[in-house]
Amino acid sequence: MSSQITTAFVQQYSNNVQMLSQQKGSLLRNAVDIETVVGKNMFVDQVGSATAVKRVSRHASTPQIDTPHQRRRLSLVDYEYADLIDNQDKVRMLIDPTSSYAQAAAFALGRAMDDEIISAATGNAFSGETGSTTVALPSTQIITESGTTGMTIDKLREAKEILDSNSVDPSIPRYIIVGPKQISDLLGTTQVTSSDFNSVKALANGEVNTFLGFNFITSTRLNIGSSKRDCIAFASDGIKLGIGQDLMTRIDERSDKGYATQVYVCMSIGAARMEEDKVVKVQAHEA
Repeated sequence: MSSQITTAFVQQYSNNVQMLSQQKGSLLRNAVDIETVVGKNMFVDQVGSATAVKRVSRHASTPQIDTPHQRRRLSLVDYEYADLIDNQDKVRMLIDPTSSYAQAAAFALGRAMDDEIISAATGNAFSGETGSTTVALPSTQIITESGTTGMTIDKLREAKEILDSNSVDPSIPRYIIVGPKQISDLLGTTQVTSSDFNSVKALANGEVNTFLGFNFITSTRLNIGSSKRDCIAFASDGIKLGIGQDLMTRIDERSDKGYATQVYVCMSIGAARMEEDKVVKVQAHEA
């Protein structure tokens, strides 16, 4: 056999680019209230709960009831992503990765959107006429974990009880954001009834996505500190996502970069907690 035969060996390359494991865009966008924003800030005026008075005599004076008002501020932040693809890169790679770059950029900005929503849910909200008053999530809306207990059925029931006790309209969709470990915790809970276990098993298998009135969203982007994962239960209108500029993608040639192809993606968004009574932070131990 000729010793030159190796020059005839064929190297085969895939015609496609494989996307590595990652969260493909936003998981939470459709779970919250969305509103278009024009300008840097949006103010949402709110009307609170009023109390009626009993009429105790004939021809009594008409009562003057001051209807409570509040206001929340939502501020936009800008995100962008850009990368260059030289024409020489396309030759060396034997493929054109432009569409894959655009897809990766869109995925990245979708994850940033989730980060904004998660941060707004349990962080400080801004209230008052000018939106300068800081409002923290009160301790009554937090199910704390001081030991090593993960997610349990009892914690889910307590979160439901908190929302119900706050008179949150049951017709408003409810969600809970948990991590993969919390689903495992629920499957490993020994004291649950067989019906509970079957429901959680179906949830883990993707057969259902609801339990105890909550639509479950599994995310790996929840905050974790001191081995405690901050899960979030909420009514959908308790968190607002403001969109000033929805996801915009541009693919252009850059004459100043040797006519390389630039993939550019941007958005302007903001999120805010609208009402403390509609958000519950549930801590679960996660080593």
